[in-house]
Amino acid sequence: MKSCRSPRRCIAHIAPLAALCAAALLASACGSVVPDRFYTLAGPARGAPRAAPAQFYIELMPVDVPQQVARSQFVVTTGPGQVALLEHERWSAPLSDEMGRALSDEVSRALGAIDVYRTPHPATSPVFRIHVNVQRFESAPGAHAGLEATWSVRALPDGVPVTCHSTIEEPVAAGYEALVAGHRRALQRLSADIADVVRELVQHRCATSACVAPPSGRTGTRIAPTGAVPDPALRCSAPA
Repeated sequence: MKSCRSPRRCIAHIAPLAALCAAALLASACGSVVPDRFYTLAGPARGAPRAAPAQFYIELMPVDVPQQVARSQFVVTTGPGQVALLEHERWSAPLSDEMGRALSDEVSRALGAIDVYRTPHPATSPVFRIHVNVQRFESAPGAHAGLEATWSVRALPDGVPVTCHSTIEEPVAAGYEALVAGHRRALQRLSADIADVVRELVQHRCATSACVAPPSGRTGTRIAPTGAVPDPALRCSAPA
């Protein structure tokens, strides 16, 4: 390259080169952009369409989740007392909504009922209100998906609530798809616990009035005073 003794001529030579370098850097940066990936806790639709009106209803209230995970990004455990916020791994809706939709689908399907939260329904049909308060929602990729929740079921308008606590942990393989699948399995187990308690309350109601009991679930009652349930993952305090 010829030396340029005039400052003006030097600038004329350098300016095009700087523009080319800037364009190359911009192209490189654009090519390395990582796309956001979105996940959902709701499973695929299952079962045949309902052909007859429901004999009773559920009302699943909005799910409470810890503030640490109440965001669109994944919050994953990286070590003892350490978490990481993953900017490009995201839930398709707020985590509370994701969990609420998944629980509503699973419990409704298990009971053959309809979730009537914020929906008009016949005043003569019984409604069982469900509250779920999640205390722990832990994501450890390649290790486990953890869920701990206190929840209650009561018959409206003035039934005595049954309050339960579920602790669930599902082993997961490496990868975020496997982690999400583990959380789905954990929510399915929680849904089964909730459905069992609703069944017990409906069957108790049917023992004193004319009604149709829901399909039977897992064998054995799930309602018992705290400490009397054989399964340590579920503790319930039932009305006397």
